Amino acid sequence: VLSSLPLQMMLYFNVYYFPVWCLAEGIMLYLKYHLLPWHYQFLLVTAFLILSVAEGSRLYLGYLGNLQEK
Repeated sequence: VLSSLPLQMMLYFNVYYFPVWCLAEGIMLYLKYHLLPWHYQFLLVTAFLILSVAEGSRLYLGYLGNLQEK
């Protein structure tokens, strides 16, 4: 089994775009947080945290799996 160059390129660029997405999403969440009811506040923060952790782990495991050919 060989490592995939297109996958590695997508992971490489996504590593740089992920912090930009996280920053933009965090700023938007901060700006509209006080305008929303409490249950939407809870849902937005929860979704943001889950998506951030999932994307970070996906990038890490993608790098690990592709470079080690697993």
